[in-house]
Amino acid sequence: MQSVIHAASRIVVKVGSSLVTNDGKGLDRDALARWAAEIADLRRRGKEVVLVSSGAIAEGCQRLGWSTRPKAVHELQAAAAVGQMGLAQAYETAFAHHGLKTAQVLLTHEDLADRTRYLNARSTLSALLSLNVVPIINENDTVVTAEIRFGDNDTLGALVTNLIEADALVILTDQKGLYTADPRKNPAAEFVHEAEAGTPALEAMAGGAGSSVGTGGMYTKIIAAKRAARSGAATVIASGREANVLSRLADGEAIGTQLIAPTNRMAARKQWLADHLQLSGRLVLDAGAARALRENGVSLLPIGVIGVDGDFLRGEAVACVDEAGAEVARGLVNYSSDEARKIMRRPTREIEAVLGYLVEPELIHRDNMVSL
Repeated sequence: MQSVIHAASRIVVKVGSSLVTNDGKGLDRDALARWAAEIADLRRRGKEVVLVSSGAIAEGCQRLGWSTRPKAVHELQAAAAVGQMGLAQAYETAFAHHGLKTAQVLLTHEDLADRTRYLNARSTLSALLSLNVVPIINENDTVVTAEIRFGDNDTLGALVTNLIEADALVILTDQKGLYTADPRKNPAAEFVHEAEAGTPALEAMAGGAGSSVGTGGMYTKIIAAKRAARSGAATVIASGREANVLSRLADGEAIGTQLIAPTNRMAARKQWLADHLQLSGRLVLDAGAARALRENGVSLLPIGVIGVDGDFLRGEAVACVDEAGAEVARGLVNYSSDEARKIMRRPTREIEAVLGYLVEPELIHRDNMVSL
């Protein structure tokens, strides 16, 4: 069995509070330095990496002298505010040793539920990756309420995986991986090397709560893998205390538990688009654009559009039809209907002059489109 990380080009790595804070003792700067070195190695191999890191609340508790994690929301929010400062500084220092810049991105579940904020977050992360910056994401615990009590960064890692259309999610934990039962209670428990994400039996195997430092457990990791698989991403659950774990995974070594998605990333996305029943409008294409989409699967540029029907927002699904009205493709549009009407029949170089800004050079990128 070869690790899926070997072939992955875009990866989300999630590290938990227990690892980041050495079981609540304070930021483990040696561990952060190791992960920074390994992520730098992955970058040299041409892989894009986004890091989702817990630890702000735990670090804040340590800085404030609290021996146990508080339960009051305002105290948790205060701990997050204090701890996030140290967490960001520590990561910036660790990555700077390898010539890499970092960016702090704080998200809530609401950010990924709201269409505009979702698209803005995706565009920002894509821009950071193109600039060779390592985004470091954490839940915005200073402002959230319900999520701070019931949320976990395993779920956030999966949501970010879907957001940036990553090939794989790596969840680094303080455990080796998934067992058929709790090995601390059942010595006959067997280690699960590989399985298909979303298999019902996995959830039964993953009972048990998280540590006193974090909020998750193996169950949340199984659910995160199931969620990541919806966009075709595989998940690896492995020990963050394993030496050179990320580099070895990139070499193809099978470490931890590997949960495979039923379909690959592009197939899952294309199927979702093909099955999309709620189309918000239509783009009418000239003969050349229609032929290019049918035969070559290229991106749709504004110059090939001769008509815009309906009212739609950026990010919504629209149909692409030829001059006879036959649907040739459908996809997620980068501009609203009003913007599309202004830039249709124009070359890409004129978009910024017409609108005053450039969101994307294409009306629909080929990765967000399926030909019919």
